[in-house]
Amino acid sequence: MRIDVLGAVRALRDDGSPVDLGGPRHREVLARLVAAEGRLVTTGTLVGDLWTEPPARAVGALRTFVAALRRALEPGRPPRTPPRVIVTEGTGYALRLPRENIDVHRFEDALARARHTPAAVTGLAAALADWRGPVYADLPASPWVQREQHRLEELRLAGLELRARILLDAGEGADLVAELGAHVAEHPWREPAWGLLARALHRAGRQADALDTLRRARRMLVGQLGLDPGAELQRLEADILAGPVAYTGGSLRLGPRTTVHLARTLALAGGDALVHSRRDRLAAIQAAERTGDLELTARVIGAYDVPAIWSRADDLEQSRAVVAAAERTLTGLGPDAPAGLRARLLATIAVESRSAGQTGPERERARQAAGEAETLARELADPALLAFALNGVFLQSFTRPGLAAVRDGIGAEILDVATKHDLPNFAVLGRLVRLQSASARGDFEAAATQATEAEKLAAGTEAPLVAVLTAWFRAMVTATRSTEPGGPSPAEAAAQYRAAEDALRPAGMPGLHRGLFPLALLGLRLLHDRPAPTDRHLDWGPYRHWAHPHVLLAQSRDEEARAALAAAPEPPYDHMQEAMWCLTAHAAVVLGDRAVAARAATALREAGSEHAGAGSGMLTLGPVARYREPAEACAAGH
Repeated sequence: MRIDVLGAVRALRDDGSPVDLGGPRHREVLARLVAAEGRLVTTGTLVGDLWTEPPARAVGALRTFVAALRRALEPGRPPRTPPRVIVTEGTGYALRLPRENIDVHRFEDALARARHTPAAVTGLAAALADWRGPVYADLPASPWVQREQHRLEELRLAGLELRARILLDAGEGADLVAELGAHVAEHPWREPAWGLLARALHRAGRQADALDTLRRARRMLVGQLGLDPGAELQRLEADILAGPVAYTGGSLRLGPRTTVHLARTLALAGGDALVHSRRDRLAAIQAAERTGDLELTARVIGAYDVPAIWSRADDLEQSRAVVAAAERTLTGLGPDAPAGLRARLLATIAVESRSAGQTGPERERARQAAGEAETLARELADPALLAFALNGVFLQSFTRPGLAAVRDGIGAEILDVATKHDLPNFAVLGRLVRLQSASARGDFEAAATQATEAEKLAAGTEAPLVAVLTAWFRAMVTATRSTEPGGPSPAEAAAQYRAAEDALRPAGMPGLHRGLFPLALLGLRLLHDRPAPTDRHLDWGPYRHWAHPHVLLAQSRDEEARAALAAAPEPPYDHMQEAMWCLTAHAAVVLGDRAVAARAATALREAGSEHAGAGSGMLTLGPVARYREPAEACAAGH
C-alpha cells in the first residue's frame, strides 16, 4: 500500500493499481491522518478540521468515512479482524504505514538526510521528482490544508535550493540554469535562489548573464523591498568581477581574461550588464594609459570590438573619452605602429564617433578613420578585424538620405565574412544591417527573413538584445499593414509598439530608447492622416525639434508651430535622418512654408523610393515619396 499527497490525494496498491477512496471527505480524512505522521488525531480534532460548523451528526458521519476508507484500503481483511492501516486509538484514529510508503514523508526524510549528508543529494532529487503538483491539490481550502500546503511548499523550495547548492559546491550544476531560472521567475523574493542561478550561469561559462542576474536581484530587492542584497550575493558578485584582472604594484597586469574582454562579454547581455560594461571598459582604458605602455593601451582599446547597430551613442561623453584615448594612443605609437593595432584603434574611432552631437570636422575624421581601418584590415587579411572595421564603415555611412542600398552591401559583406570565419556576433550584426536596409526599401518580406535568421543566431550566442530589436521590427510591420484593407487596426499596432517599448526600456541603450516610442506613435498617426499625440508625459528625446511642430499643430497652435519649424536644426546623420526630413517636409506643407519645404524636398531627393524611418528597422512614417512630393509642390507654390 502506498499513499501519495504531493499533488492530488491518492492510494495505490502494490501492483500500482489505484484504490477508490470515495468522495472528497473520505480523501480529506485520509490526508489529515497523513499530516499527523502516525500520531493520534482525536475525533474532535477531525470534526473541527472537516467542518467549519459541524452538523449535528458529524461524529457519526466521520465514523462512516473511516469505515469506508478501511474497506477500501484493506479489502481482504476478514470480518471482526482489527484494522492495520487506520487504527482506533483512544478517542481518535491514527494511520499506520511505514514512512517510506507515503510520498510526503519520504520527501521530508530525504531533505533531512541531505541537510546533514550532502552525499544523499541523489535521494533528495528522487523525492523532489515525486511532486505532481501542489500538495493536497484536490482538497478544499480548509485552515489545516492551507497550513500544510504553506509548510510543505516552503520545504519543497528549500529542497530545490539545497540540491542546487550541493551540486554547485561539488563542481557540478551547469545544467541547472533552466531549472533555477524558472525557480527565480516564480519566486523572485527568495534571495538565495538568485545567488544559485548566478553560480550556475557562471559554472556554464556565462559570466555576463551571471552578473546581470545579480544586478537584477539587486534592483528587485532595493526597488521592491527597500533592502540591499545580503553578504552572500555581494561576495558572489565581487568574486565574479574580480576573476579576470589583477593589479600588481600599481600597474595593470592583463591575463587571458582581461577586464575589457569581460566588458565585451557583458555588453552582449544588455540591461545593467551593458551599462556596466561601458563603465568597466573605460576604467580599463584609463588604467592601461596610466601604465605608460602604449601597445598595452592599444590592445585594451581595440579589444572591445562589440558589434554596434545604432548610429547614436548611448553615452556621448564616454564615447568621446574613448575616441580621445584612441587618438592619443595613435599619436604616441606613431606611423610605425603595428598595422593590426593601428587598424583596431581607427575602427574604434569610427565606431565610437556616432553622428549625434558631432561637428563637421569630427564627422570627417570618423569617416576617414573608417576607411583607413578597412584598408588595413583587407591588407592584413584578418577576418575579425575586417568585420570590426566594416562595422565602423557602416556607422559612418549615414552621410545623406537614400543610402539603404549602400548599407545593404556593407551588411552583406559583414555577414559573409562572419559566416565564413565563425564570428557569430558579427553575423548577427550583418543580419540586422540587412534587415534595416530591406525595411528602408520597403521589402518587409526580405527583412522578416533577416529577422528570423538573426534570432536563430542570437539563440546560440546569448545575445538577448536581438529579440528586443526584432520585436520593434514586427511592430513596424504591423503598423505598415494597418493601412491595408482588412489589416490590423491602428490600436493593435500601437499596442505592439508599446510591448516593444516595455522590452527596450531596461535594455541599457538610452541612445536608442529615448524618444523612440513617441516617434513610432507619431509615424502611426501620420500613416492614418491623424494629428500627432499630445500627451505631455511623452519624452520625445532627440527627436523633439522635428516632432514639436506637429504636436503644436495638433493643439491648433499654428504660429508657435511655425516658429518651432523655423528653429528646427538640420537632422543629424543617423538612422532617422529620412524620418526627420519627412517630418520637416510635412509640417512645412501644412504651414505653407515654401522655403523649408524646398529644403526638405532637396534633402529627400535621393531617398524617394525608401520608407521614412524604416532604415532603423524599428518604425516607419511610410514612403518618403508621400512627404517629398507634397513638399516639392509646396515649394513650387502649387
